[in-house]
Amino acid sequence: MRYSLHPDAEQDIADAMDFYAEQVGMLVAERFLDEFERVANLLVSHPGLGTLTTKGRRVFPLRVFPYSVVYRSLATGIRIIVVRHQHRKPGHGGARR
Repeated sequence: MRYSLHPDAEQDIADAMDFYAEQVGMLVAERFLDEFERVANLLVSHPGLGTLTTKGRRVFPLRVFPYSVVYRSLATGIRIIVVRHQHRKPGHGGARR
């Protein structure tokens, strides 16, 4: 089992890392990436952890950063569709498949 990223989810992560690198430094940006990878691997091991939403999607928050991972379970693992800030643009990535 593994995870895959929607191309726009990759951009979501890059945007968040750019923000943290510019605002508070590369160390915090790297911590964001580490936390994202921790959550992604946790969800691969336990795909039912997230809160069920529409279209068979689930949402799971990062622990330290105000972001959530929107994903769906597949036979081979999980597909991460959106990495969304919890306080900005609540509908961000809603149309992604």
